[in-house]
Amino acid sequence: MEPTAGPFVVMKFGGTSVSSPTCWQTIADELRKRFDDGEKPVVVCSALAGSTDLLEKLLAAAMRSEHGPILQELRAAHEALGDQLGLDAGAVLEEELAELDRLATGASLTLDVSPRLRARTLAFGELLATRLGAAYLAARGLEASWVDVRDHLTAQAGGAHESPSRRWFSAAVDDAPDATLAEAFTELPGAIVTQGFIARDRSGDTVLLGRGGSDTTAATLASRLGARRCEIWTDVPGVFSAHPHMIPGARLLRFLDYDEAQEIASMGSKVLHPRCVAPCRRHHIPLHIRWTERPEVAGTEVARDPTRGEAQVKAITHKSGVTLVSMDTPGMWQQVGFLADAFACFKARGLSIDLVSTSEMTVTVSLDPGANPLDDDTLEGLVEDLAPYCRARIIGRCTAVSLVGRRIRAALHQLGPALGAFEEKRIHLVTQAASDLNITFVVDEREAERLLRELHGLLFSERPAETFLGPTWRNLFEGRDAGGTYHPAPAWWQTRRAELLELAGDATPTYVYDQATLRASAAAVRGIGGVSRVLYALKANANADVLRTFEAAGVDFECVSAGELEHLFRLFPGLDPGRVLFTPNFAPREEYARALSRGVTVTVDSLHPMGAWPELFEGHSVFVRLDPGRGRGHHDHVRTAGPRSKFGIAHADLEQLCGQANAAGATITGLHAHVGSGILAPETWGETALFLARIAERLPSVKVLDLGGGLGVVEKPGQSPLDLEAVSGTLAKIQSTRPDLELWLEPGRFLVAQAGVLLGRVTQLKHKGELEFIGTDVGLNSLVRPALYGSYHEIVNLTRLDEPRTTTAHIVGPICESGDVLGYARTVAPTHEGDVMLFATAGAYGRVMSSSYNMREPAGEVFLSASE
Repeated sequence: MEPTAGPFVVMKFGGTSVSSPTCWQTIADELRKRFDDGEKPVVVCSALAGSTDLLEKLLAAAMRSEHGPILQELRAAHEALGDQLGLDAGAVLEEELAELDRLATGASLTLDVSPRLRARTLAFGELLATRLGAAYLAARGLEASWVDVRDHLTAQAGGAHESPSRRWFSAAVDDAPDATLAEAFTELPGAIVTQGFIARDRSGDTVLLGRGGSDTTAATLASRLGARRCEIWTDVPGVFSAHPHMIPGARLLRFLDYDEAQEIASMGSKVLHPRCVAPCRRHHIPLHIRWTERPEVAGTEVARDPTRGEAQVKAITHKSGVTLVSMDTPGMWQQVGFLADAFACFKARGLSIDLVSTSEMTVTVSLDPGANPLDDDTLEGLVEDLAPYCRARIIGRCTAVSLVGRRIRAALHQLGPALGAFEEKRIHLVTQAASDLNITFVVDEREAERLLRELHGLLFSERPAETFLGPTWRNLFEGRDAGGTYHPAPAWWQTRRAELLELAGDATPTYVYDQATLRASAAAVRGIGGVSRVLYALKANANADVLRTFEAAGVDFECVSAGELEHLFRLFPGLDPGRVLFTPNFAPREEYARALSRGVTVTVDSLHPMGAWPELFEGHSVFVRLDPGRGRGHHDHVRTAGPRSKFGIAHADLEQLCGQANAAGATITGLHAHVGSGILAPETWGETALFLARIAERLPSVKVLDLGGGLGVVEKPGQSPLDLEAVSGTLAKIQSTRPDLELWLEPGRFLVAQAGVLLGRVTQLKHKGELEFIGTDVGLNSLVRPALYGSYHEIVNLTRLDEPRTTTAHIVGPICESGDVLGYARTVAPTHEGDVMLFATAGAYGRVMSSSYNMREPAGEVFLSASE
């Protein structure tokens, strides 16, 4: 029997949606609207952003009796928010913080963190957030009742084979309608404020519903209460046709059927937790995804669609970090029970299989990293377990790309052009869902981003007006739509548009650099706390005026070739060699000799140089580049650490290198590590500093820790910039604990990327079926990054900058290569031959990587001086 729609509305707010006073103001405003509509809101809160990770660190630190600083950091974060909300957070949270202290102290004494203790500890993120929230709402004159959700949600008992991990950290709760619960909540005054993510088992112990489990809590409570709807408030406008941070042209999906939403969530979208859709579907509870930052935007509505209309693709999803297991044996053919035997090995290892593809002699399955322990020991053990039945092979670093929609089998004939995007891609596995909701391809991870962009352009760039398709991600952040207007601060090239158009009249293609932006970037990096020296990585942009600007700003230099050294010293003949670091990679002997003779500091990143040419290094101080073991960055080709990277010395070889240095009479005075480029995670450089500092404890001659570069910049609408304050705070703290060590940074892209644009002129327009192409005189010989890395550069029609962007087209160049595409399915103003196109964030790795391929001259360069 279906529950009768009652007055309840369940509103779940995620971690970023409860972490600022602006968000809590939105929550208060929305609650007043619900009260005005005669509804009774139930507010389900996640922990403050980052709190659960801090609680994990707290338990790890307790094993070393070092939990005090972590607990203080957690307290400080909540007290800071409390201050902003006008609350005495210390008083509001006194009981919870005291209990958390007791748990951590107990763990430090027993040196044991049981699953029971870990689950109980991790629950405190939600408990603290809801205590603060309830107090804030009361202070604002809104009646609110704080409820411990564990008193009302009991985990279902698992079977005999349930793993401890699943029992404690991925529990399931019943979602059947509960009149007793509805009556109890009805009697409580005002809004109900409670927690997501947590429940109790039948013994009364705290259990968790898995990361992202607050969505599940909200859906479960909505189902049990017979709510009018369940609202998921988050930091994005809704569900999109693709990952919008990767494809800013992705379209908001206004309406989805439950099955479609379930499939999109299960196949990689992070907006909804996959487990939250099923309760709402079973009990016909509408599910609304809403945007906390802009509550006026309608978002995505998930409900039952009785029409189940025509066959169509609604979204392209991807799931990274997928591992495949390929099982091959001739004995499989017509063998009874092979799959049962093989799959029993997965079950014994606690592994949940996601996708399955079979043939006469091979079965390949995928393992989702979000649901499985994929460490080396587990996978090696699985291969051994499977050995009696087949030859098993592990295929790692894959991405599952899924076309999701309805009646996919009936739409296969429409996918012909899109499937051409897979040409020359290595496809490891193809599956078509039995539910007829998706077709999935598993490809190498390095191919995924470029493939996703191309597929989205082919499938969505020419879609007719359809009611379920809303505005693009770019429109929501940059343009106008029914939900309101958002205007980011104008980029420098917008304010200097007239100059740029005049320059384009002289010659295109042309790179243009803005000195004021260069100076601002240099000042920002030099202001990072704890950093003694900033060295500009010359390889990013070697323009003479750019280098002069940085030299005048007190920035030093890092070179990677003898040619760069010669260029630098030609430009600055009197430059102090102490301001230059030489970091070659697989360079010949002569380059090391020339650098050492100049007196610059040389970095060695393999055993070969000092082992083969010890006489070069006698009497010299050197830096050593180490491999931290894991790379970061937006593409395989910019990750410069890890076992597959050609850079750096493995930790296991350090002792041998030290012996070489002693034998050569060289002194190791610096340790260097660089993990990649385009990184927006602020903890990266702190992790590198700690890695190097631990090694420096064994090398008393070391005085400098060079943390490399890789500081990322915003390239796409909606991206959050790198939090330099967080980087600064972490490095300042590390430096204060090791005042004997200097910290250096060597950014390249961060200093120049946003200061440069590339101007080109439209040469031709072409329609080809449903696709439109805009041809320009900018080719991959001038800007190779999109073809090489699949990188994204914002593209605008500078001539018609103030006109609405209503044309969707592929932006291409004149080079005779199919990869000469600067942007897939970009939305620009209606374009004509002769218009000036601008490619933004092009100051780094542009001109320096150009060529004269096809015997076409690459773009020139112009430098715009800042007004003094």
